[in-house]
Amino acid sequence: MVRLHRVTTDAEIEIVASLAREIWNEHFPSIIGQAQVDHMLATIQSAEAIRRQVRDEGYEYDLIVVDEQPVGYVAVTVTSLASAQLSKLYVLGSHRGRGVAKSVIAQLDSRCSARGIEELWLTVNRHNAGPIAAYQRIGFTVSGTIVTDIGEGFVMDDYRMTKPTTS
Repeated sequence: MVRLHRVTTDAEIEIVASLAREIWNEHFPSIIGQAQVDHMLATIQSAEAIRRQVRDEGYEYDLIVVDEQPVGYVAVTVTSLASAQLSKLYVLGSHRGRGVAKSVIAQLDSRCSARGIEELWLTVNRHNAGPIAAYQRIGFTVSGTIVTDIGEGFVMDDYRMTKPTTS
């Protein structure tokens, strides 16, 4: 059973940062290169960056827990009265392809719907074929492209994908 555990303590933030290092280094170097992985881990997925996102930027992080073990993490931020961004959804390679992301999205969908949020949206690297296909199977559709300068000569070259929440 997949459950979400809200991240509220410094110890939990450290677990998220540790998972980020492991997941990003196992999955993304072949897509965006090790230098960009290192830059993104330092600027958006370090413990300090996660603390700032939770404290100052309205992010809600959850650990993804299976059999009482953290196997990934997710972060959502409300972007308007009717819209929320699924900012992060990362699962250890050993747990991909087991329906974890589908379960997480279903739980987030229910949370958002209960709050009156009508749309969940995300960005995903345009060359990250596996997750794009998984998001499409769950009900997300590509609604555009976004290229974001993230500093030091790096950009995020993403699709924007959207999904209506269940009413």
